[in-house]
Amino acid sequence: MIDVRLINISALQHFAFCQRQCALIHLERVWQENYLTAHGQQLHERVDSGEPETRKGVRFERGVVVTAPRLGLTGKLDLLEHHRQTDQFVPVEYKRGKPKISDIDKVQLCAQALCIEEMLSVTVTHGALWYWQTRKRTDIEIDHQLRSKTKALIARVQQLFKTRKTPPPTKGKHCKACSLIEICQPDLTHNDGSGDYVARLFKSEDE
Repeated sequence: MIDVRLINISALQHFAFCQRQCALIHLERVWQENYLTAHGQQLHERVDSGEPETRKGVRFERGVVVTAPRLGLTGKLDLLEHHRQTDQFVPVEYKRGKPKISDIDKVQLCAQALCIEEMLSVTVTHGALWYWQTRKRTDIEIDHQLRSKTKALIARVQQLFKTRKTPPPTKGKHCKACSLIEICQPDLTHNDGSGDYVARLFKSEDE
């Protein structure tokens, strides 16, 4: 049984992409790879497999598992930097694509920062996003607005997990990039007229 108090950080991104996808993956335990997910998995495996090291006063820890019961989150960080001179912890998230128009990558990063704060009783002021497609690192401020947006999304995902109901498909451009499209079958469900057909049968009998 899924503990609704602890959701995986990755569920936040799945929920923002598609609520049905989030439910299929995290409630129904359905998963299927495509080129995009396989490439992303390979990238994260390379990052996670690196050994811990210290360079120029910065400690680098990879594949760090975090659990924050009060916040209701758990997950694994790609990279956690500890800048010893300033005693600052900086989460770094690796992405296969390029910066998005939406703030979802920032929200995922902020969720990691909130977990670190709960576990270590520290304040995380910023994190970083590294994109494979652009080969650039972007520093992200963990400010009040981003924290509020992240906590609101966490609450929405927790509500979905609490109801344990998979939402119906919402067909859109995002479906083309979804590895679960053959399982979800948005076209079939979207055009399904069986309910109306049965309703008409009973209506005919009543008449």
